[in-house]
Order: sequence, then structure tokens, then C-alpha cells
Amino acid sequence: MKILVVGASGATGKRLVEQLINQEHNVAIIVRSPEKLPQSWKSNKQLDIITASVLELSDNEMKEHVSGCEAIVSCLGHNLTWKGIYGQPRKLVTNTTQRLCNSITANNPKKPVKYILMNTTGNRNRDLNEPISFGQKCVIALLRLLLPPHVDNEKAADYLRTNIGQSNSFIQWTAVRPDGLTIEEEVTEYKIHTSPIRSAIFDAGKTSRINVAHFMVSLVVDNNLWNKWKGQMPVIYNKLPLE
Repeated sequence: MKILVVGASGATGKRLVEQLINQEHNVAIIVRSPEKLPQSWKSNKQLDIITASVLELSDNEMKEHVSGCEAIVSCLGHNLTWKGIYGQPRKLVTNTTQRLCNSITANNPKKPVKYILMNTTGNRNRDLNEPISFGQKCVIALLRLLLPPHVDNEKAADYLRTNIGQSNSFIQWTAVRPDGLTIEEEVTEYKIHTSPIRSAIFDAGKTSRINVAHFMVSLVVDNNLWNKWKGQMPVIYNKLPLE
């Protein structure tokens, strides 16, 4: 299976790629700064490293990189610096999602390609009209004004929900929503929910990045799991010790 990963140099993307390689899949990654990658990746025959800024690729180049992929996983996010939060491109995740989906369609694949987007519990699934408190609504409204990356996450998921939808001939999708992200070295037990079971603002849970990567890899390779969550925005939490 060939899988394309964008955002592979990030904290979650690295763990995702490592798990895919360990399962002996053929993986292509698009990264702007390959020097940030583990040295072992650079000699790995299963891994194709494409050095480029994903939004600067031409349509033909993007179409070529997408060709033959059975799944595309986006772990893209904004760097937590002033430039990363307030600089350009402000719609990194949304624009990349749109361009990758356009490239999938242009390739006219024989079977739908899986598109997996890493998102956030701070973004509601509007297909389900998920309820949130008045206080959380106020905070989210402020985040939309003050933090462009939050708007980017919302718009990327909305593009999949409304533009790709549930019956696209070429693309099936899911948007994975972790809660407060943590760094752990081992995969642990975790739980998947259709919607958040706690407030992302006032009572956030924890989700390790390696667990997020494990769930997304499972969505890629396990068609039964995929069929359960395609077209949805599943929420992932680490399992608590007493659960």
C-alpha cells in the first residue's frame, strides 16, 4: 500500500510515519526541511522523501505525488511561533486539503482514496450539531478572532464535510480529533467517541501523539475500522487508569 503523508516532520507526523514503515508500507512524505528528519529515514527504501513546500508544488507535481496512493494523511499544523500563528500561509491546512483532494479527483482513481485529517476537539462536527456551553462558545469566538490556526482547522474539516461530502466517487475522509496532546513513547489504550465527552476548553482530556498516530494508521490499514468512521470526525482520548 502506498500512503502519502504531509506534516511528516511534526511531532505526530513522525510517529505516524514510523508506524507505517514498521508495518512495511510504502510511504511518501512531502517536507520542507528534510534535515529535521531522523537519519534512518534517509536510507530507508520504503520511504520516498519529497523536499518541497506543499503549497508551492504545481498542480501537475501535486497530481504526480498523489498518483497511486491509496491513502493520504495530513498531520499538518502551524508552528507555535509568532510567524507560524500569524504569518502566511494562514490557511495552510485548508488549502493543502483542497489541493490534495483536487489532485485525487484529477487522477480519476479506480477506487476511493482515504483522506485522513488530523484536527482538534476545539472544532465541532456541525453535521451532528454538537452542543457546547455558552462559555465555550464565547472562548471559541475569541479564538476565531485571535488565532488564525483555529479557523484553519475549522475550515479544513468543513471543506471535507461540505465539499467532499459522504458520497464522493474518488475520496472518502475522516477528521480525527484529539484533545490535549501529550508526548509519550509507547502506544497505550485509548478510546474513540463520535463526539467530545468533555469540554475542550474547560475540562480538556489528554491524548498522546503516538496514540493519535496509531489510530490514524489503523484507519489506513483496517477497512472495517475505516467503514465505521469514514465521513465522521471521531474524538480520541487516552484511556484513564480506572476506566
